[in-house]
Amino acid sequence: MPSALAPASPATATTVAAALMPLLGVVFVAFLVIGIALPVLPLHVHDGLGLGPFMVGLVTGCQFAASLVARFWSGGMSDARGPKRAVTVGLAAASVAGALYLASLAFVGAPSISAGILLAGRAVLGGAESFIITGATTWGLARAGTSNAGKVIAWTGMAMFSAFAAGAPLGTALYASGGFAAVAGATVLAPLATLLLIMPVRGATPANRTAPSFLSVLDRIWLPGVAAALSSIGFGALITFSALLFSAHDWQPVWLAFTAYAVALIAARLLFGHLPDRHGGARVALACVLIEAAGLVLMGTASSVTVAATGAALTGFGYALVFPGFGVEAVRRAPPESRGTAMGAYTACLDLALGIAGPALGLVAGHAGLGAVFLTSAIPVACAAGIALLLMRSKTVTNQP
Repeated sequence: MPSALAPASPATATTVAAALMPLLGVVFVAFLVIGIALPVLPLHVHDGLGLGPFMVGLVTGCQFAASLVARFWSGGMSDARGPKRAVTVGLAAASVAGALYLASLAFVGAPSISAGILLAGRAVLGGAESFIITGATTWGLARAGTSNAGKVIAWTGMAMFSAFAAGAPLGTALYASGGFAAVAGATVLAPLATLLLIMPVRGATPANRTAPSFLSVLDRIWLPGVAAALSSIGFGALITFSALLFSAHDWQPVWLAFTAYAVALIAARLLFGHLPDRHGGARVALACVLIEAAGLVLMGTASSVTVAATGAALTGFGYALVFPGFGVEAVRRAPPESRGTAMGAYTACLDLALGIAGPALGLVAGHAGLGAVFLTSAIPVACAAGIALLLMRSKTVTNQP
């Protein structure tokens, strides 16, 4: 059996797809529980509990803060005990998060208590997300080989955003028919069903029984990690405030921005997911962050639902290859025996940005309006282009005789 962290032999696109398919199914179903809540959670907190934009940002952003903390264990578990164990733990935790969602509904008459329980549920879900995505990515690297790192990261993310795309209208329909209780119930059941999907899949034997140092790995991949964090702020703005933007302008359906974003991202990864492996992650990311920033500006200045949806799609198309592009740079800098920890450290940078961006952009929305959220988030996204140039220059200098 191949090691979880040792490079596999080169694979064709067909064999890579076959190796990753079971994991992509797991990621899709697992992230469907996150996707169904994305368009309705801000509405539940704002309209159902009567709380303001700052609390909307806090409830949404705390998931990413919890994911950040969980990265210290998820990557280590994938390296030391195998990525299948990490994915299984994550799925069980996701079901617990749904139970906390349900518990929060018993206190809707006391909004602060209900929000506190909801925050706990979001925190547990954030930890679950960390174990699932880190474990699935590390597992994918073991099955497909590190020479296909860009495809592994891109296709795993594609499954995740496919879940977001499907989850947005599904969550809206559940919310309309059964309220937030229906969303919470689905969050309990979907991860349990996914456990049945993962049980027959063969695990990967860990090569390193002792967990490597998170900080030592972070020291090697922090530069692409910072770039990923900056470019992901646009993603955070969209998932937190696009439904409110559409609702404030009475644009229907409110989930259209999520779906436009996710569909464009999926299409870009299907068509161009091979580019980071072929042409270099930093080079591809440089072009794509500028496309993403342009999409955010379009959303921030939109005067119609068509323009706003186009901006969301452009944002998704640009972001599609940014995260795998910088991810390729991170994997190439990581020690072979610590790639699970490297993926945990790399995505921790993203979680840090999203955890801070939610409440911070909530303050922007409260003082300058929802359009300003997207204009503001375009600034750090554009700054990631500078890091891409630095990574390209560093590689050029390194390769000179």
